[in-house]
Amino acid sequence: MTHSQMLKSLLYLLIISVVTFSCTKKEERYVPKPKGFNRVELPEHAYQKLTQDHPYTFEVSKYAQVVPDTFAMAGKDWIFINYPQFNANIQITYKAIDNKPANLKDFINDSYKLASKHQIRASAIQEQRVLGKTGKTAILFKIDGDVPSPYQFYTTDSTRHFMRGAIYFPTATKNDSLAPVIDYLQKDMVQLLNTLNWR
Repeated sequence: MTHSQMLKSLLYLLIISVVTFSCTKKEERYVPKPKGFNRVELPEHAYQKLTQDHPYTFEVSKYAQVVPDTFAMAGKDWIFINYPQFNANIQITYKAIDNKPANLKDFINDSYKLASKHQIRASAIQEQRVLGKTGKTAILFKIDGDVPSPYQFYTTDSTRHFMRGAIYFPTATKNDSLAPVIDYLQKDMVQLLNTLNWR
């Protein structure tokens, strides 16, 4: 075997070894696993009448705590229906119209502005007119996407009473993981509207 044949054979062997070694050793890549969602235990819906003295009454969840709204701009009849187990609440704001059409127009415009503030993060905002069992009509906003307030509504008798409600989650959790809780609270919001009466 000549010197050049020996070099060719060695080079051939080296190439075969490298190819074989690279084929047998699999490259391992780290692939992060998606975060698991916490299992949420949802109690059966159960309601009781709001016992506090306000110009309105409705049924609230037995698992919620009704507390005054303590924001600086809050009116005396603004409340939070707080769900500590979900770190969520339904905020209720109430305003007297005083038989002034300009007041009603301003309150309705404010409701639309507050709903549209979520447009930056929302994938869709759907508006629906709903009729409660006590004959009260409400405008319900369903806001899709990772927003802190997935449902809002307003309702009025057009002359004396105006109420706005909003489900709020003060958390950065993705709404797809909160879907069961959002659905649960939405049912409580519908119950509120179905049992609403003005005083």
